[in-house]
Amino acid sequence: MAIYKIFPEKDSTIYSEFPTMNTGLDEILEVSTFYDTTSPEVSRYLVKFSQTEIEDILNNKIGTSSFQTNLRLFIANISGINSDTTLEIYPISGSWNMGTGKYSNSPITTNGVSWRSRLSLDTGNWPTIYSEYVTASYSGSNTGGGTWYTGSSLGLNITQSQILNYSNDKDINVNVTNTILNWYSASEGGFTNDGFIVKQSEADEFIADTNYVTNIKYFSVDTHTIYPPQLEFKWVDYSFNTGSSALSTVSTSDIVVALGNNKNEYRLSSVEKIRVNCRPTYPTRVFQTSSIYSTNYYLPTSSYYAVKDLDTNEFVIDFDSTYTQISADSEGNYFTLYMNGLEPERYYQILIKVEINGEVLILDNDYYFKVING
Repeated sequence: MAIYKIFPEKDSTIYSEFPTMNTGLDEILEVSTFYDTTSPEVSRYLVKFSQTEIEDILNNKIGTSSFQTNLRLFIANISGINSDTTLEIYPISGSWNMGTGKYSNSPITTNGVSWRSRLSLDTGNWPTIYSEYVTASYSGSNTGGGTWYTGSSLGLNITQSQILNYSNDKDINVNVTNTILNWYSASEGGFTNDGFIVKQSEADEFIADTNYVTNIKYFSVDTHTIYPPQLEFKWVDYSFNTGSSALSTVSTSDIVVALGNNKNEYRLSSVEKIRVNCRPTYPTRVFQTSSIYSTNYYLPTSSYYAVKDLDTNEFVIDFDSTYTQISADSEGNYFTLYMNGLEPERYYQILIKVEINGEVLILDNDYYFKVING
């Protein structure tokens, strides 16, 4: 199985209250509602990933395999959330400049995208006229706010949303595969990749009620944390092709599992085939000239891997019965790990999950490694 992550080439928040302000270099992306003494206001944010990187993944890594792509953003702060707050994610219609502004700048910076303009101050203003498949931006007394697609000539649903409430996860993790397919097929009637816009639902925006003040902030690509936005590609590259191998599949849950080729340090750009060796803790004694403890075994097909950040104890790649299944060849078990989706100069731990004889084993026997720059 394979999981590959890419990070944004640009992002920015736009504010109806400050219609010409650019915030392209802020560490935070904000999708909030406000109410001052005169009028309700909102913020929305935009995030774009490289079309070249997307095409490279689809053409040279995924190929003809089935895949899923998720947009992931990580919560920085949230307050005033309603019982159910809906965030809507749409592909943007229209190019835009990131700019170099920050919310705290005084005077404000106007050299990039804002509530009013796509490009810079009063240059390339967001249109307010509806067209086929496109929803126009807010066209009341304060025109602007972006334009986005709500339909597709390829027949794919590109409207995504996620409901936030008190009990669920506040991170955004939304399946955007149909949007990726549209961008990939732009020359065949799909849409040009201008990124995503994230906004609250129409029912939650511009409400003149102090009970509807909701602050929702996510980390941006300029964050100094390990939580920048991500576009996560997952595809099936599982193979259990042992050829003429004479190795047996382990049949007991009392097993020893080790990483056969752990280098302990990996460069950020590397793609590693991680070997997983396995044997029973107490092998059956047989007559042979080598140690019975050196004989390798196959794990059951219901075996999976995960990767955890050692400092935060959070999964950066979680167990997934579809996308993290451990493969096998004539030498034994393995899985492919793309280091580019991990933050450099940090330590990680690999965990192995094995389902055998009705038991579920989680093995984490010092499978540590570090990703380094280079």
